[in-house]
Amino acid sequence: MREMYSLPFSHEDIFASEAGEQIPYHRMYGKQYCVPALTVYTPEELKELHTAAEAVDAIYGKVMRFIQRYMPDSFLEHALGIHPGLIPAARMEAVTGGITRQDWIIGEAGLKCIENNTDTPTGIPESAALEHILIGRTEDQAWTAPSVHMDARIRDCFRSWLSFYAEQGLQGPVTFTSYGEHVEDRTNTTYLMERCREAGYEVLYAPLEELEIVPGEALYHQGREIQLLYRLYPLEYLIGDRDETTGVDIGAALIELVREGQLGLMNPVQHVLMQSKGFMAAIWSLYERNEQTPEYCGFTLFDEAELDVISRYLLPTYFTAEPFEQSDAPYVAKSYWGREGRGTILLDHQADSLSKLKKQPESDTTGGIPAVLNKDDDEDEEVTAYYENQPKVYQQLMPMEQAVIQTEDGEYSGYLLTGVFVIGGRFAGMLPRVGEKVTGDMAYYCAAAVRKPMNDEEEKEWKS
Repeated sequence: MREMYSLPFSHEDIFASEAGEQIPYHRMYGKQYCVPALTVYTPEELKELHTAAEAVDAIYGKVMRFIQRYMPDSFLEHALGIHPGLIPAARMEAVTGGITRQDWIIGEAGLKCIENNTDTPTGIPESAALEHILIGRTEDQAWTAPSVHMDARIRDCFRSWLSFYAEQGLQGPVTFTSYGEHVEDRTNTTYLMERCREAGYEVLYAPLEELEIVPGEALYHQGREIQLLYRLYPLEYLIGDRDETTGVDIGAALIELVREGQLGLMNPVQHVLMQSKGFMAAIWSLYERNEQTPEYCGFTLFDEAELDVISRYLLPTYFTAEPFEQSDAPYVAKSYWGREGRGTILLDHQADSLSKLKKQPESDTTGGIPAVLNKDDDEDEEVTAYYENQPKVYQQLMPMEQAVIQTEDGEYSGYLLTGVFVIGGRFAGMLPRVGEKVTGDMAYYCAAAVRKPMNDEEEKEWKS
């Protein structure tokens, strides 16, 4: 059971001033989202998470380059589920290291990374700003904030990206975009924008719905050409966007600007390769066939240290459920482009669980995004079908650690998922959430805190 520390303040006490300004979505869907509580980690856990997260990030980067350079388009389209319209731009080799968030389970088997959000991760202001505010309200010296360097990591990441794009001849203000009316997305986007400004760059915000594109020419906002764009909008949605009035394929036109070197995106398009959950199965397949890679590309992909990282911190993940069904082992089915737990099913070989997994259609999996996904509407059957009808990967089921927290609705017993931000290849911060066995968008955020090691006198007093 994870140790949780409840602050002696009500929700309103915490969010009536600065914290509420930093996180205006501290309530979502009519309920509390940010809880005035701390998720307690030991110094040893933080140290291992720091090392492990950076090592996993390096594995992802190495496999991404391998796929870009050696795997055919058919592999990207079918094994990874990449829309054909994204493939040429996804092969473009931008600087490695971006804004990513891995999801970790800490359990009896140790630390396991179960997913990696490499395209448009959120939860950034919670970790970078709210964590510090909540720990500061404890008014004692027992805690340290694991996300204390997150702002600096963000600034360094933008410097790396923008130096790379400057070498490509792209310049001018950096435009940041998201759906203007979506409070969570806009807050995350403008938080990054301010860090970019601190790094020394001119920045502007433009709501996604105000951007205009002239195919083959440029992207504009109110007549101003955009050459550098940070977008909090998933690429698998973007590529399917079409102007219903003019019939222009907006997403395809924008990606063509990227391919022609007229527009620099952040995160770069190459991140869509790693965002696909098929990428996790690709890593495991390459791991199991590491000795065969010289026959294919002339070199062994992973060295001994990298093999150890994969076996220690990643989970067996396959393109088929057969390995788990043969061993009668519990597993998870995950949709390629599932988000916030959508499209994820736990399977323990009980009839009532197995019946939930429907046969997947053999149709294109990346187009046909329902229009409702572009709005802040309640989830409906169309959205559910979009996620459930995607192809899936199958991953070993790892039990999650339980955690009990106090909420406005009373005591809540849930399961802890530890998000770990890796930005520019470096550990940046943590995003603990307590929710159901499949962590969805109704999970509670409880800030990470690390208990400082006690000296002998303090430990004696604490035990008494």
